Amino acid sequence: MQRRSLFVATTLVAGLSMALCSAQAQDFPPKKPVTMVVGFAAGGSADIAARVIAKKLGENIGQSVVVDNKPGAGGNLAHAQVAKGPADGSVLLFGSIGPLSISPHFMKVGYDPLKDLAPITMGVTFPNVLVVPADTGIKTLAEFVAKAKREPGKLDFASTGPGSAAHLAGELLNDIARIDTLHVPYKGGAPALQDVLGNRVTAFYAAPPTALPHIESGKLIPLATTGLTRPAYLPNVPTVAETYPGFNATNWYAFVASAKTPTPLLERWNAELVKVLNNPEVRDNLLKHGQTAAPTSREELGKFIATEYGKWGRIIRERKLSAD
Repeated sequence: MQRRSLFVATTLVAGLSMALCSAQAQDFPPKKPVTMVVGFAAGGSADIAARVIAKKLGENIGQSVVVDNKPGAGGNLAHAQVAKGPADGSVLLFGSIGPLSISPHFMKVGYDPLKDLAPITMGVTFPNVLVVPADTGIKTLAEFVAKAKREPGKLDFASTGPGSAAHLAGELLNDIARIDTLHVPYKGGAPALQDVLGNRVTAFYAAPPTALPHIESGKLIPLATTGLTRPAYLPNVPTVAETYPGFNATNWYAFVASAKTPTPLLERWNAELVKVLNNPEVRDNLLKHGQTAAPTSREELGKFIATEYGKWGRIIRERKLSAD
Protein backbone atom coordinates (compact mmCIF):
# COMPACT_ATOMS: atom_id res chain seq x y z
CA MET A 1 0.00 0.00 0.00
CA GLN A 2 2.84 2.39 0.87
CA ARG A 3 4.55 1.72 -2.47
CA ARG A 4 1.30 2.22 -4.35
CA SER A 5 0.62 5.48 -2.50
CA LEU A 6 4.16 6.72 -3.25
CA PHE A 7 3.73 5.83 -6.93
CA VAL A 8 0.39 7.64 -7.13
CA ALA A 9 1.80 10.70 -5.36
CA THR A 10 4.87 10.79 -7.62
CA THR A 11 2.72 10.43 -10.73
CA LEU A 12 0.40 13.19 -9.53
CA VAL A 13 3.29 15.60 -8.91
CA ALA A 14 4.80 14.82 -12.30
CA GLY A 15 1.45 15.33 -13.96
CA LEU A 16 0.91 18.65 -12.24
CA SER A 17 4.40 19.82 -13.26
CA MET A 18 3.78 18.88 -16.88
CA ALA A 19 0.42 20.61 -16.83
CA LEU A 20 1.98 23.74 -15.37
CA CYS A 21 4.72 23.81 -18.02
CA SER A 22 2.12 23.21 -20.72
CA ALA A 23 -0.03 26.06 -19.42
CA GLN A 24 2.99 28.35 -19.30
CA ALA A 25 3.94 27.41 -22.85
CA GLN A 26 0.40 28.09 -24.04
CA ASP A 27 0.35 31.47 -22.31
CA PHE A 28 2.18 33.00 -25.24
CA PRO A 29 2.62 35.77 -25.94
CA PRO A 30 2.57 36.85 -22.27
CA LYS A 31 -0.61 38.62 -21.19
CA LYS A 32 1.34 41.65 -19.92
CA PRO A 33 3.17 44.01 -22.33
CA VAL A 34 6.38 42.60 -23.83
CA THR A 35 9.52 44.63 -23.13
CA MET A 36 12.80 44.39 -25.04
CA VAL A 37 15.49 45.87 -22.80
CA VAL A 38 18.55 47.53 -24.37
CA GLY A 39 21.46 48.46 -22.14
CA PHE A 40 22.52 51.49 -24.15
CA ALA A 41 21.20 54.93 -25.03
CA ALA A 42 18.68 55.49 -27.84
CA GLY A 43 20.23 56.06 -31.25
CA GLY A 44 23.15 53.66 -30.84
CA SER A 45 23.77 50.39 -32.69
CA ALA A 46 22.00 48.18 -30.16
CA ASP A 47 18.97 50.46 -30.11
CA ILE A 48 18.76 50.59 -33.92
CA ALA A 49 18.86 46.81 -34.31
CA ALA A 50 16.46 46.23 -31.42
CA ARG A 51 13.83 48.55 -32.92
CA VAL A 52 14.05 46.88 -36.34
CA ILE A 53 13.58 43.46 -34.73
CA ALA A 54 10.93 44.58 -32.20
CA LYS A 55 8.73 46.06 -34.92
CA LYS A 56 8.52 42.83 -36.93
CA LEU A 57 8.28 40.70 -33.77
CA GLY A 58 5.28 42.72 -32.61
CA GLU A 59 3.60 42.33 -35.98
CA ASN A 60 4.15 38.57 -35.92
CA ILE A 61 2.83 37.91 -32.42
CA GLY A 62 0.05 40.49 -32.65
CA GLN A 63 1.22 42.41 -29.61
CA SER A 64 3.29 45.53 -29.08
CA VAL A 65 6.95 44.98 -28.18
CA VAL A 66 8.35 48.04 -26.40
CA VAL A 67 12.08 48.83 -26.56
CA ASP A 68 13.24 50.03 -23.14
CA ASN A 69 16.63 51.79 -23.11
CA LYS A 70 18.44 51.44 -19.77
CA PRO A 71 21.99 52.75 -20.29
CA GLY A 72 24.68 52.63 -17.65
CA ALA A 73 27.95 50.88 -16.80
CA GLY A 74 28.48 49.67 -20.35
CA GLY A 75 25.18 47.81 -20.39
CA ASN A 76 25.81 46.00 -17.11
CA LEU A 77 22.97 47.72 -15.24
CA ALA A 78 20.39 46.45 -17.73
CA HIS A 79 21.80 42.92 -17.62
CA ALA A 80 21.72 42.87 -13.81
CA GLN A 81 18.14 44.17 -13.80
CA VAL A 82 16.88 41.54 -16.25
CA ALA A 83 18.76 38.75 -14.44
CA LYS A 84 16.85 39.62 -11.27
CA GLY A 85 13.61 40.67 -12.96
CA PRO A 86 10.39 39.00 -14.15
CA ALA A 87 10.75 35.43 -15.37
CA ASP A 88 7.35 35.12 -17.03
CA GLY A 89 8.59 35.65 -20.59
CA SER A 90 7.46 39.27 -20.74
CA VAL A 91 11.00 40.69 -20.61
CA LEU A 92 13.63 40.03 -23.27
CA LEU A 93 17.15 41.44 -23.08
CA PHE A 94 19.06 42.40 -26.20
CA GLY A 95 22.33 41.44 -24.54
CA SER A 96 25.78 42.40 -25.76
CA ILE A 97 29.32 41.06 -25.85
CA GLY A 98 30.58 43.34 -23.09
CA PRO A 99 28.18 42.47 -20.24
CA LEU A 100 27.85 38.84 -21.32
CA SER A 101 31.52 37.93 -21.80
CA ILE A 102 33.90 40.78 -20.92
CA SER A 103 32.74 43.05 -18.07
CA PRO A 104 32.46 40.31 -15.41
CA HIS A 105 36.23 39.81 -15.70
CA PHE A 106 36.81 43.50 -14.96
CA MET A 107 34.37 44.35 -12.19
CA LYS A 108 31.52 43.25 -9.93
CA VAL A 109 28.43 43.35 -12.13
CA GLY A 110 25.79 41.86 -9.86
CA TYR A 111 25.03 38.82 -12.03
CA ASP A 112 26.67 35.74 -13.53
CA PRO A 113 26.09 35.77 -17.31
CA LEU A 114 26.46 31.99 -17.52
CA LYS A 115 24.07 31.21 -14.67
CA ASP A 116 21.63 34.09 -14.23
CA LEU A 117 20.71 34.70 -17.88
CA ALA A 118 19.23 32.11 -20.23
CA PRO A 119 20.21 32.09 -23.94
CA ILE A 120 17.47 32.48 -26.54
CA THR A 121 19.15 33.21 -29.89
CA MET A 122 22.00 35.22 -31.36
CA GLY A 123 20.71 38.47 -32.81
CA VAL A 124 23.29 40.23 -34.97
CA THR A 125 27.06 40.29 -35.50
CA PHE A 126 29.34 42.99 -36.88
CA PRO A 127 32.85 44.41 -36.56
CA ASN A 128 33.46 47.82 -35.05
CA VAL A 129 35.13 50.45 -37.22
CA LEU A 130 37.88 52.73 -35.92
CA VAL A 131 36.98 56.26 -37.01
CA VAL A 132 38.45 59.74 -36.50
CA PRO A 133 37.07 63.19 -37.36
CA ALA A 134 37.98 64.29 -40.88
CA ASP A 135 39.88 67.35 -39.72
CA THR A 136 42.40 65.39 -37.61
CA GLY A 137 44.48 64.86 -40.75
CA ILE A 138 44.76 61.14 -39.95
CA LYS A 139 43.84 59.03 -42.98
CA THR A 140 45.14 55.54 -42.19
CA LEU A 141 45.68 53.15 -39.30
CA ALA A 142 49.44 53.49 -39.79
CA GLU A 143 49.18 57.27 -39.36
CA PHE A 144 47.06 56.85 -36.22
CA VAL A 145 49.59 54.46 -34.69
CA ALA A 146 52.51 56.71 -35.68
CA LYS A 147 50.86 59.75 -34.07
CA ALA A 148 50.10 57.76 -30.93
CA LYS A 149 53.75 56.74 -30.69
CA ARG A 150 54.93 60.33 -31.16
CA GLU A 151 52.49 61.58 -28.54
CA PRO A 152 52.06 58.80 -25.95
CA GLY A 153 49.05 59.28 -23.67
CA LYS A 154 47.67 62.23 -25.62
CA LEU A 155 45.35 60.49 -28.11
CA ASP A 156 42.11 59.12 -26.69
CA PHE A 157 39.37 56.79 -27.92
CA ALA A 158 35.69 56.54 -27.07
CA SER A 159 33.80 53.36 -26.23
CA THR A 160 30.26 52.43 -25.22
CA GLY A 161 31.43 51.71 -21.68
CA PRO A 162 34.01 49.90 -19.58
CA GLY A 163 34.37 46.29 -20.71
CA SER A 164 32.56 46.86 -24.00
CA ALA A 165 33.79 45.44 -27.30
CA ALA A 166 34.90 48.94 -28.30
CA HIS A 167 36.89 49.32 -25.09
CA LEU A 168 38.62 45.97 -25.53
CA ALA A 169 39.35 46.68 -29.19
CA GLY A 170 41.18 49.85 -28.13
CA GLU A 171 43.08 48.06 -25.39
CA LEU A 172 44.09 45.28 -27.77
CA LEU A 173 45.40 47.77 -30.30
CA ASN A 174 47.30 49.52 -27.50
CA ASP A 175 48.93 46.23 -26.62
CA ILE A 176 49.63 44.80 -30.06
CA ALA A 177 50.82 48.09 -31.60
CA ARG A 178 52.65 49.11 -28.41
CA ILE A 179 50.93 52.47 -28.15
CA ASP A 180 49.31 54.35 -25.27
CA THR A 181 45.88 55.81 -26.05
CA LEU A 182 43.43 56.86 -23.34
CA HIS A 183 40.06 55.13 -22.91
CA VAL A 184 37.02 57.44 -22.58
CA PRO A 185 33.83 55.47 -21.72
CA TYR A 186 30.28 56.59 -22.58
CA LYS A 187 26.79 55.27 -21.86
CA GLY A 188 26.20 54.32 -25.48
CA GLY A 189 27.21 54.79 -29.09
CA ALA A 190 25.14 57.91 -29.71
CA PRO A 191 26.74 60.15 -27.03
CA ALA A 192 30.20 58.82 -27.89
CA LEU A 193 29.65 59.62 -31.54
CA GLN A 194 28.55 63.18 -30.76
CA ASP A 195 31.78 63.88 -28.90
CA VAL A 196 33.87 62.43 -31.72
CA LEU A 197 32.03 64.56 -34.28
CA GLY A 198 32.56 67.54 -31.99
CA ASN A 199 36.31 66.83 -31.84
CA ARG A 200 36.17 66.29 -28.09
CA VAL A 201 37.57 62.76 -28.52
CA THR A 202 40.17 61.70 -31.09
CA ALA A 203 38.82 58.32 -32.13
CA PHE A 204 35.94 55.89 -31.66
CA TYR A 205 35.66 52.13 -32.18
CA ALA A 206 32.15 52.67 -33.51
CA ALA A 207 29.43 50.24 -34.48
CA PRO A 208 28.60 50.52 -38.21
CA PRO A 209 24.98 51.67 -37.72
CA THR A 210 26.10 54.84 -35.93
CA ALA A 211 29.20 55.50 -38.04
CA LEU A 212 28.17 54.75 -41.65
CA PRO A 213 26.08 57.90 -42.30
CA HIS A 214 28.96 60.09 -41.13
CA ILE A 215 31.52 58.09 -43.09
CA GLU A 216 29.41 58.55 -46.21
CA SER A 217 29.10 62.30 -45.56
CA GLY A 218 32.87 62.59 -45.12
CA LYS A 219 32.69 63.81 -41.52
CA LEU A 220 34.41 60.68 -40.23
CA ILE A 221 37.41 58.83 -41.69
CA PRO A 222 37.34 55.02 -41.29
CA LEU A 223 40.82 53.74 -40.50
CA ALA A 224 40.17 50.03 -40.00
CA THR A 225 37.55 47.46 -39.02
CA THR A 226 38.02 45.09 -36.09
CA GLY A 227 36.90 41.74 -37.56
CA LEU A 228 38.98 39.19 -39.45
CA THR A 229 37.52 40.08 -42.85
CA ARG A 230 36.38 43.29 -44.53
CA PRO A 231 32.59 43.78 -44.33
CA ALA A 232 30.68 44.12 -47.61
CA TYR A 233 29.54 47.66 -46.75
CA LEU A 234 33.15 48.87 -46.23
CA PRO A 235 35.12 46.89 -48.83
CA ASN A 236 37.86 49.49 -49.18
CA VAL A 237 38.56 49.79 -45.46
CA PRO A 238 41.27 47.39 -44.24
CA THR A 239 40.97 45.29 -41.11
CA VAL A 240 43.30 45.83 -38.19
CA ALA A 241 44.32 42.20 -38.72
CA GLU A 242 45.81 43.07 -42.11
CA THR A 243 48.43 45.08 -40.24
CA TYR A 244 48.46 43.13 -36.98
CA PRO A 245 47.67 39.45 -37.75
CA GLY A 246 45.31 37.74 -35.33
CA PHE A 247 43.58 40.90 -34.17
CA ASN A 248 39.86 40.15 -33.82
CA ALA A 249 37.24 42.05 -31.81
CA THR A 250 33.95 41.19 -33.52
CA ASN A 251 30.85 42.66 -31.89
CA TRP A 252 27.54 40.88 -31.31
CA TYR A 253 24.13 41.27 -29.71
CA ALA A 254 22.12 38.28 -28.51
CA PHE A 255 18.71 37.70 -26.95
CA VAL A 256 18.65 36.38 -23.38
CA ALA A 257 16.20 36.39 -20.48
CA SER A 258 16.14 35.66 -16.77
CA ALA A 259 17.45 32.13 -16.17
CA LYS A 260 14.30 31.47 -14.10
CA THR A 261 12.13 31.78 -17.21
CA PRO A 262 10.40 28.42 -17.96
CA THR A 263 12.05 26.50 -20.80
CA PRO A 264 8.85 26.25 -22.89
CA LEU A 265 8.64 30.07 -23.00
CA LEU A 266 12.32 30.37 -23.93
CA GLU A 267 11.75 27.91 -26.76
CA ARG A 268 8.74 29.86 -28.03
CA TRP A 269 10.74 33.09 -28.00
CA ASN A 270 13.55 31.36 -29.87
CA ALA A 271 11.13 30.25 -32.58
CA GLU A 272 9.58 33.71 -32.93
CA LEU A 273 12.88 35.58 -32.94
CA VAL A 274 14.52 33.19 -35.40
CA LYS A 275 11.53 33.74 -37.68
CA VAL A 276 12.03 37.50 -37.48
CA LEU A 277 15.79 37.29 -38.04
CA ASN A 278 15.28 35.12 -41.11
CA ASN A 279 12.79 37.57 -42.60
CA PRO A 280 14.34 39.03 -45.80
CA GLU A 281 13.05 42.53 -45.09
CA VAL A 282 14.50 42.50 -41.58
CA ARG A 283 17.83 41.08 -42.77
CA ASP A 284 18.13 43.73 -45.49
CA ASN A 285 17.20 46.50 -43.06
CA LEU A 286 19.82 45.34 -40.56
CA LEU A 287 22.46 45.03 -43.28
CA LYS A 288 21.79 48.62 -44.33
CA HIS A 289 22.84 49.54 -40.81
CA GLY A 290 25.98 47.40 -41.00
CA GLN A 291 24.69 44.44 -39.01
CA THR A 292 24.28 40.81 -40.06
CA ALA A 293 21.35 38.79 -38.72
CA ALA A 294 22.68 35.56 -37.19
CA PRO A 295 19.89 33.44 -35.65
CA THR A 296 20.88 30.31 -33.70
CA SER A 297 19.41 27.64 -31.48
CA ARG A 298 19.42 28.20 -27.74
CA GLU A 299 22.12 25.57 -27.33
CA GLU A 300 24.35 27.15 -29.96
CA LEU A 301 24.12 30.55 -28.31
CA GLY A 302 24.84 29.09 -24.87
CA LYS A 303 28.03 27.44 -26.14
CA PHE A 304 29.05 30.60 -28.00
CA ILE A 305 28.67 32.85 -24.95
CA ALA A 306 30.64 30.38 -22.82
CA THR A 307 33.43 30.31 -25.42
CA GLU A 308 33.54 34.12 -25.67
CA TYR A 309 33.51 34.40 -21.88
CA GLY A 310 36.53 32.12 -21.63
CA LYS A 311 38.38 33.76 -24.53
CA TRP A 312 38.09 37.34 -23.30
CA GLY A 313 38.75 36.35 -19.70
CA ARG A 314 42.01 34.75 -20.75
CA ILE A 315 43.06 37.75 -22.84
CA ILE A 316 42.20 40.20 -20.05
CA ARG A 317 44.27 38.23 -17.55
CA GLU A 318 47.21 37.68 -19.88
CA ARG A 319 47.35 41.30 -21.01
CA LYS A 320 46.58 42.63 -17.51
CA LEU A 321 43.88 44.91 -18.87
CA SER A 322 41.68 47.05 -16.62
CA ALA A 323 38.36 48.84 -16.99
CA ASP A 324 39.86 52.20 -15.97
